[in-house]
Amino acid sequence: MDTTPAASPIARRWQWAAILVASACVIWLLAPILTPFVFAALLGWLGDPTVDRLQRRGWSRHVAVVLVFGAMTLAVLITLVLLLPLVEKQLSTLIESLPTYRDWFIGTALPWVERKTGFQLLSWLDPDRVFALIRDHWERAGGIAATMLGYLSASGFALVAWIANVVLVPFLTFYFLRDWDLLKERVAALVPRDHIGTVSRLAKESDQVLGAFLRGQFSVMLVLGVLYAIGLWAVGLDLGLLIGFIAGLVSFVPYLGPATGVFLGVLAALVQFGDWYHVALVLGVFGVGQVIESYVLTPRLVGNKIGLHPVAVIFAIMAGGQLFGFLGVLLALPVAAIANVLLRYAHERYTHSRLYAGDRPGIELDEFVDAGIDRPAPNDDHV
Repeated sequence: MDTTPAASPIARRWQWAAILVASACVIWLLAPILTPFVFAALLGWLGDPTVDRLQRRGWSRHVAVVLVFGAMTLAVLITLVLLLPLVEKQLSTLIESLPTYRDWFIGTALPWVERKTGFQLLSWLDPDRVFALIRDHWERAGGIAATMLGYLSASGFALVAWIANVVLVPFLTFYFLRDWDLLKERVAALVPRDHIGTVSRLAKESDQVLGAFLRGQFSVMLVLGVLYAIGLWAVGLDLGLLIGFIAGLVSFVPYLGPATGVFLGVLAALVQFGDWYHVALVLGVFGVGQVIESYVLTPRLVGNKIGLHPVAVIFAIMAGGQLFGFLGVLLALPVAAIANVLLRYAHERYTHSRLYAGDRPGIELDEFVDAGIDRPAPNDDHV
């Protein structure tokens, strides 16, 4: 017979708080190496529903995983084959256009800023002045050069690590797909038995919210990238395809995608054409794209039941990036979706609690108002 005294509710809360803090510290310390694992886990989680559907149709788990993984790999390869030549051509155009952008910046943008503000900016870009500053501060320049050299060396190691992560992701994705149900069972086995029902319900809601949001938002990103790229290409921008794809790629952050696209598109139009007509066309492309996103894409592909407010998405991404770097950006939306589900559950518990309802004896008089009946007049004999 187990005679261990049960922990008080306050003690249990402190235990869970300590576990959460310790987990956050571990994630923060291991963030540089956890990124490929988290990315592969997201891919495995996205592909698991298709694997389960194939299993229900009679396929074995292993065959279903091979088919889904093969389809995902084929989709990535087709995308790379189609996009890499376009991206390479756009990057070559960008490199060739850099002198034009430099001349426009020095000959047009800076003089306009000087006329409007009164600041003398061009003198700071004079080559003789720059060389004089370097000569007068040679020692400091040498220190900066040494720092930059160290940074480039570290960047080289970072590039090697990035390539290793890219190679590692497909292998991890395959194993996550294969063992996803087993992982869920092992995690469920760790949940305290008296909370298994609540945790299962919250996990199911989080899965539905996050799945609908990520799959829908990915579709919106893809469609917007294509729309922006085609629209800017039709306007005549040499870098239209590149700018359109960038705007679509970052559109998962509310307002950042169109803002980035508008800034880059207007800049490219001013440098290439130098008139307000093409600037207006660029603004028209993004205006039409925003109307299509707001009234067609988001309602149909993402839906209104997700519950992730744009401000919450922006805050989650910025906070995750600040705390955990790129890993935090990957974890931002899953954590925001789970937090949203937990907040809804907490609100539900609160509205059914004595703290919300109170225990005043006269509260039943509100039932007359809810039913549309006038409250009974007070008895004058008791006044």
